[in-house]
Amino acid sequence: MTLPSDFPGDSPPQETKSQSASPGGEALGAMANFGWQSLFTIGLASIALGVVVLAWPGETLRVVGVLFGAFLLISGVFQVAAAFGAHVPGHLRALHFITGALCVLLGLVCFRGTLESILLLALWIGFGWLLRGIMMTASAVSSKEAPARGWQIFLGIVTLLAGIVLIVLPFGSIATLTLVAGIMAIVLGLVEVVHAFQLRVEAGRLTRGTAGSQRRSLFHAHPHPQH
Repeated sequence: MTLPSDFPGDSPPQETKSQSASPGGEALGAMANFGWQSLFTIGLASIALGVVVLAWPGETLRVVGVLFGAFLLISGVFQVAAAFGAHVPGHLRALHFITGALCVLLGLVCFRGTLESILLLALWIGFGWLLRGIMMTASAVSSKEAPARGWQIFLGIVTLLAGIVLIVLPFGSIATLTLVAGIMAIVLGLVEVVHAFQLRVEAGRLTRGTAGSQRRSLFHAHPHPQH
């Protein structure tokens, strides 16, 4: 007596395998989608900030503080929002939230009229980039399955080094600070935009892979019996 090919003992392992793979692909796809959109926005904001600072010859300490404060505020809000996303692993939520909240705080400090020296402004900007670089590098190193992981590590290291430069180097004038910070903002923005496009490609690949696994699951769920 021959058993049909859709014997109950044969089909569950295939369904279980496809169902277990689907949530992981969906989570990575959601992470890539949110990542490239937020990185693209922050990258454009960084490029615009650098261009405005370099093209504004008569900038004052107050004006530069407001511009960089707006950038830190935008990047901090995106990091805080990422902390509550379903795509962020549990052990990284606290890191996302803390770094995002500190960047928001530094941005609000830059908005205040209490900046009395170039040193304080350089420290606020440097600490903002330093925190963001640490967060991005730690996230990429700990998440080995993260899309475009190499680019994320590279961007995190570059952002971290930019923050260290602003913290360590002594700036004698607002013109020198704006020149260095403006160039760094443009470089970081360009790297972030490239990283965003890399994540977009990975997001499309993961989405197609998830859809393909679901179609295969539906195809194998009800095989035709053989007589």
